[in-house]
Amino acid sequence: MSAHVLMLSSSRAGSEDYLEHAKSFMFGHLGDQRDILFIPFAGVTMTWDAYTQKVKEALPEFSITGLHTFENPAAALNSAKANNQAILVGGGNTFNLLHTLYKQNLLDPLKAVIADGTPYIGWSAGSNICGQSIRTTNDMPIVEPASFDALGVIQCQLNPHYSNYAPPGHNGETRDQRLAEFTTLHPQTPIIAIPEGTALSLTDGRLTLLGDVEGFVFLGEEKTAIQPTADLSQYIS
Repeated sequence: MSAHVLMLSSSRAGSEDYLEHAKSFMFGHLGDQRDILFIPFAGVTMTWDAYTQKVKEALPEFSITGLHTFENPAAALNSAKANNQAILVGGGNTFNLLHTLYKQNLLDPLKAVIADGTPYIGWSAGSNICGQSIRTTNDMPIVEPASFDALGVIQCQLNPHYSNYAPPGHNGETRDQRLAEFTTLHPQTPIIAIPEGTALSLTDGRLTLLGDVEGFVFLGEEKTAIQPTADLSQYIS
């Protein structure tokens, strides 16, 4: 069974409503499936109950249950496929998300159910953890996970919310400069950078870029544009 994973860059595109642009991607990814286990662990400044309710209100077409409400979250994950449930992982702080998955011993069960074909959708932090590690997240390390190693759904790094915009008068590093710091130290490890409004789709053993704008691959000293619908399957394994 192959992984069926949708990695959204962001919860919003431009001035659209929360998760509005994501719906078409989600419908395409899930088909008729509407039951979802939601993992809110990236939420920090709102409670996990409040985060789950926010997602429910944004996605009324779906039946959404917070994973944190189960007495045995690992068992809930393991039963998702049999219960015809997909897994949805929200954005927020990637370090807090990964820290909580490690703390609750959920990372390995999550890897296993994804490998077994349980549909997975993430955005922002929920997409970040699909890479080999979270070392190219944009987030602050507000908590220290047991490891930076993540789900490894794809054998590269991810950088959601990608933009190299530098505001006038701003003297900090651009995103490209930050990503170059990683590729300088890890020249053999690619980073796929996906702008807001785009997503990566892994299905039937094929990885593609979805959306209307190009993304980029950073490898060593090279930055290469990738076009929508481009086949990126070389980064699966």
